[in-house]
Amino acid sequence: MVILVVTVMLVLLALGFPMMVPLAGAALALLFGFFAGLQPALLVQQMVGGVQPVVLTAVPMFILAADIMTKGHTANRLLDLVDTFVRHMRGGLPITTAASCTLFGAVSGSTQATVVAMGAPLRPRLLKAGYRDSFVMALIINSSDIALLIPPSIGMIIYGVVAGVSVGELFIAGIGPGLLVLALFSLYCWVAARRQDIPHEPRASWGDRLRALRSACLPLGFPVIVVGGIYSGYFSPTEAAAVSVLYALILEVAVFRAVRIADIPGIALSTGLITSVVFILVAAGAAFSWMISFAGIPDMVLGDFIQAAGDSPWLALAVICLAYFVGCMFVDPIVVILVLTPIFAPLIAASGLDPVHVGTLVVLQAAIGSATPPFGCDIFTAIAIFRRPYLDVIRGTPPFIAILALATVLLIAFPSIALFLPNLLY
Repeated sequence: MVILVVTVMLVLLALGFPMMVPLAGAALALLFGFFAGLQPALLVQQMVGGVQPVVLTAVPMFILAADIMTKGHTANRLLDLVDTFVRHMRGGLPITTAASCTLFGAVSGSTQATVVAMGAPLRPRLLKAGYRDSFVMALIINSSDIALLIPPSIGMIIYGVVAGVSVGELFIAGIGPGLLVLALFSLYCWVAARRQDIPHEPRASWGDRLRALRSACLPLGFPVIVVGGIYSGYFSPTEAAAVSVLYALILEVAVFRAVRIADIPGIALSTGLITSVVFILVAAGAAFSWMISFAGIPDMVLGDFIQAAGDSPWLALAVICLAYFVGCMFVDPIVVILVLTPIFAPLIAASGLDPVHVGTLVVLQAAIGSATPPFGCDIFTAIAIFRRPYLDVIRGTPPFIAILALATVLLIAFPSIALFLPNLLY
């Protein structure tokens, strides 16, 4: 059965089909090949059931809010705020880049939106300051992936639905690892600036800082809405997403006037296209996950390992992280989460691991894989935005991948990095 599933998926991928076709095709091959007595309608039921959880409604709304803000002034105001406080430091401009990507990630929840919104204004400034282009592109790509950890994270929503874990707790748990990655990136930026002997910029006056803070006050309301609303009990994650869309519309249309009413249909169409791809993947992944679980493939593949690792949570976490990391190097993170989460569910249960801790580690691996060759999805976003060849874009990524691997080790060794806030708030 395992050979059949792998063969069907590889053949369909080699023929150029989008990922939802190999997922559905492998599920059908299993059904007709080994369980002919089952009705194919069961797979349709699983596909419909896969997109029924109410929390998935948050996905298109967060994508829509991110699209509105990317077209508006939110990104530039957040960038100006960070710049006034850190540009005088050694490596201040790349640190500004990492922090601005983190802030915009906390506003948008989308790695690709962050690459687009922050990459366009920051790359020319970094190049003009004397930083190597390979370093600049790698910094923007990897810093943008912090958006997968900082709420509102679409990756957290998908994992929460598939694994049956509270999305609100996952959102809160992602804050600590996200800030850890930002701190490690900032330290590396300081080292890189010293190595390249880049001079620092003049210190901003407190008047400039106060003006930038006033300008960014309203955009900073987004993380307050999402995190504060969920923590206080005013909103569920889905309701927070709806409020974010309304807030983005008020901000960009009525206050900043950067987006016109006439622009909204085009923005909504873009959101609809992205959402349709995500939901088709979720539906196909739900059918695939149910079919392999029914066939007993997770026990077949991991049965002996589950027994061996049952007493070693460290070993179980290491294997889980490695599997998700390798998978996200080749396939979209949403697909990897949909496919691997049901497979590793027995191992997580047998090892007694905290599902929220595991969820943050899984999403961290998705963040690493999104920027890792050969097929990290944000690499190709950067190629389109920066119009640079593939090899130029990936040349500077190894140090950042090493930093993210260090963050993974720290998160495994010290679970409280992720669990401190959820344990405190819940």
